[in-house]
Amino acid sequence: MLFWILYYTLEVYLDFYWSRYQFPDFKWQIRLQNALMLELCYFLVKIPLAYVLLYVYEKVNLKFVFKYILYIFIVTAAVFGHRFVTHFIIYPDIYGVIETLDGKQVSGFINGYVAFNSFMDLIFMTGLIFGVEITRQKNILKEQISQLKSEKLDQELTMLKAQINPHFLFNTLNNIYGMALKKADETPDVILQLSKVMRYNIYEAAEKNISIAKDIENIKDFIQIQKIRYHQLTVNFSEDIDNPSQEISPLILIQFVENAFKHGVSESLGEAFITVDIHLKNGNLTYLVENSRQEKSHENSTKIGLKNIRRQLELLYPKHTLSVEDESNRYTVTLTIDFHDTISL
Repeated sequence: MLFWILYYTLEVYLDFYWSRYQFPDFKWQIRLQNALMLELCYFLVKIPLAYVLLYVYEKVNLKFVFKYILYIFIVTAAVFGHRFVTHFIIYPDIYGVIETLDGKQVSGFINGYVAFNSFMDLIFMTGLIFGVEITRQKNILKEQISQLKSEKLDQELTMLKAQINPHFLFNTLNNIYGMALKKADETPDVILQLSKVMRYNIYEAAEKNISIAKDIENIKDFIQIQKIRYHQLTVNFSEDIDNPSQEISPLILIQFVENAFKHGVSESLGEAFITVDIHLKNGNLTYLVENSRQEKSHENSTKIGLKNIRRQLELLYPKHTLSVEDESNRYTVTLTIDFHDTISL
């Protein structure tokens, strides 16, 4: 509709301007009225032509040669219709004169020059509407591709998260099982903490994003569960958050802490330590997790976990850095995220 309104306005202006020289004795009000009327008459030919050509272009499946012949037939018919409207309606009924060419009366409604003018007028309109339609289709296709990519990324992230939740659950249940065998007094407290953490994993983590304050609270609950099990453990936890409502994809940060317990603390024979340092300022996150470790640890398992995390970070936070310091007695991971450049799924 917008295309036809703009095209009609353009054609009325051109006809109004042309009539100054063709009919200099007409007042401008008459010339404008004539231009408005004649373009409405031409629309009886142009609009059907435009949509018939678009239909053939989009819906009709023919070989190129036959389709090309069909285009020629349709345009030729439109040229005859254009000439008929011009010769028998516009000139005698709107202008009130007989059609002339170079001062001579046009006897028939079809001849070479006037037919060429009609052809050029129709081709100009056809080129415009095909350009608009092809551009519109490309934009629709671009949106569909973007939507498919978004859905694919969303599905991939869901699968990655699904790999995390059972892993955490099974590890913690094993811990509770060991405590139950020993009839430890802390077992009910651990079960209560586990219930809180799993509630987060099942309900909160189902969201695409969550406030960083809730994510940090979940990390603290997780650490509290592990502290009950590991008595010879020193945990240094510090946070400096200037925007607690900053959104972050859930279950990313906790994976580093989980790996620290699984591949660091659980393998330590003596006293162990974990350091967690979270800083958020002006949309930039710095997150450090450091843990003690034995010289002979399961490095392959650690790498598998990091591969999962790296993939999520690549999908969600293009402007991130993840550095790993692997020393003989300690393992340090430092993550930085620029939340100003986040992929929206």
